[in-house]
Formats: sequence, C-alpha cells, structure tokens
Amino acid sequence: MINAINVNAKLESQAETFIRSYYAETKGIALECESRLSEVAREIRETGTYTHTKQELTFGAKIAWRNNAKCIGRLFWDSLEVFDERGAENEEDIVAALLRHIAYATNEGRIRPTLTAFAPSTADGRTIRIWNHQLVRYAGYRTSTGIVGDPASVELTEAIQRLGWTGQGTKYDVLPLVIQIGDREPKWFPLPEGAVKEVPFEHPSIAGFAELGLKWYAVPILSDMALDIGGVRYTAAPFNGWYMGTEIGARNLADTERYDELPAIADLLGLDRSTNTSLWKDRALVELNVAVIHSFKANGVSIVDHHTAAEQFMRFMKREQEQGREVNARWSWLIPPMSPAATPVWHQSELREWEIDPDYAAQERPY
Repeated sequence: MINAINVNAKLESQAETFIRSYYAETKGIALECESRLSEVAREIRETGTYTHTKQELTFGAKIAWRNNAKCIGRLFWDSLEVFDERGAENEEDIVAALLRHIAYATNEGRIRPTLTAFAPSTADGRTIRIWNHQLVRYAGYRTSTGIVGDPASVELTEAIQRLGWTGQGTKYDVLPLVIQIGDREPKWFPLPEGAVKEVPFEHPSIAGFAELGLKWYAVPILSDMALDIGGVRYTAAPFNGWYMGTEIGARNLADTERYDELPAIADLLGLDRSTNTSLWKDRALVELNVAVIHSFKANGVSIVDHHTAAEQFMRFMKREQEQGREVNARWSWLIPPMSPAATPVWHQSELREWEIDPDYAAQERPY
C-alpha cells in the first residue's frame, strides 16, 4: 500500500509539471489548468494512472521531439503530425494504423514528420510492443559464408523466423511487422506490396555505380522507443522525420558492422586498398554519400545533407535560447559521422544532457 501511494505521488508530481507546462506554452487559462490538475489527481488516485486529452498527447509528443538529446533535426519539432490510435484494441487494428502511418509519412517522397500513439502502459503493467526497431528495415541472415542483409537485424530476423516467417534471403528483404499485446503471443504481418518506398542508388558522375545494386528505404520510422509524457509511458509510439544523408551513406551502408560497402565502392573507383595512406575509405565514403543524396533527390524523396542539418540545429539552438530554454543535447550524437569538424555543431562541445520529460526513451527488447 505504501509503495502504491509513493508511486501515485510521483506520478501526480510528474503530471502536474507536464500539465502546467502545457497550459503555459499553449497560453491556456489558469482556472482551467487548476481544474484539469484536480481532475488528473483524482483519476490517478482512483486508477493509478491518468489519460491525456488529444491536445495534451499532441503537445507532449512534439515537446518530446524538442527535448530529445540525440536528434539534430529538432528545428521542425512543431510540424509533427500526431495520430491518436489509443483505441486500437487488437493486432490487426494496430497494423492497419501502422500502414496508414507509413503511407502518410511517405507522402510519395515528400516526407511528413509523423507519430502514431497507441494505448500507454496500464497501471497493472499491460503494454503494447512493436518488435521492429523501425517499421521498415531489412532482414539479416546468418549463412555459412557470413551475414546476408543487415547485420543489425540478425537477432530480430531469427526471432521472427521462430514465429514462422521465412524471407527470400536477399540483401534487402523487408521484415514483417511484429506486434505483441501484453503477454499474448506476438503476431507478424508482412508489409503489403507497394507499401514501402525504396531508393536505388546511382552516382551523378561515376559510371557503373548503379550496378553495385545499392538501395535504401525512404522513411526512417523508429518504432521500438517509448514516448514518456508527464509520467505516462507509451510503449508503442512510432515516429519519423526524414533521413540525414550520412545516416545511410556513412553508417548503414558503410559501417563494417552493417553493409560494409566501402571496399566495393573503392574497387569501382580504382583506389588502392592495400594502404590506409591512400585514404580509400574516405574517398569511397564521400562518393557514397554523394550518391545517396543525389538519388534521394532524383527520386523526389526528402533528405538533408549533414552540413545543412548542422546549420538547422544551430538555428534551433538560437530559437530555444531566445525562449529561455537550455537545449538538452548529447554532443557525440549530434556531430555527423562524416566531416564533423567542418560543421558548426563540432564547436558546441559544452552542450549537456539530462533526464527530461517529455522525451523518447530506449526500451528493453521484447524478444
């Protein structure tokens, strides 16, 4: 009983901080704020939790993006479109909402920042989990000659295979969606043909680049993180912005622990890979990133280069400072993985990170 009282007291405090910030930033009426706080406190005492209004949910999701220390693209936080799917009651309803999210966010390439919120954790611990790290991601298969596909997806791929799914075994098999509600058995759902927009890569000046067969999906929709708002945790709240080119060209396709494509690109360029002093990795990395940005733009898909993203972050910082808000930031995540010293964020090493609410938070894998 004492523990329950302490938990409720903590939640009431978190809820009060959030509700007051909501009314302050939305220029709400003070009397309405006090009435809402009384309503929330009563609900917490009666049920052990409370329910956000749709307006509070939308505000909280936007502020979570504004607060997130790892995101360089926060200049556009207020453009986030929030879909309230807290009424989805089964796996089929959830998947239908996820497909709507993918279609809306993709927007034929003119990507729209989007979040879809499902029912939050209940006081008795019932949760909705999406197993996928992102709604669209490629499988990874262990073979006798190494990994085919994305090494970052191997464990998830094998977990889904144990549920009965079988992929084609290619480098770019799109994983099915896996939904788990409470302690029920997880269910998997293949993404329909045409649901996923992909971008094949070519280079504007290097002949034969397209023959490497490289490609990537258009929209990064993170789906395994929790959204925390005023002490309430939404364990299924997938959200997206658009890609910064280096996420694909300097990490996903370039990392030795991922697709490791730099050697093939260096060979195409005729670079000497026998010595580091040829800077073959650097030269291949630049051309891969040129191809990524060129191909996204040629296919009409939104993307930002790392220099522009860094400049946008500096504008975001300036706006926040003008509002009297310190920017929560993890410097090591904000500097881009290519040419970081050539961006203005490099010189912001005094930035600090702290625990904050609302925010997006990592969760333990459910598989």
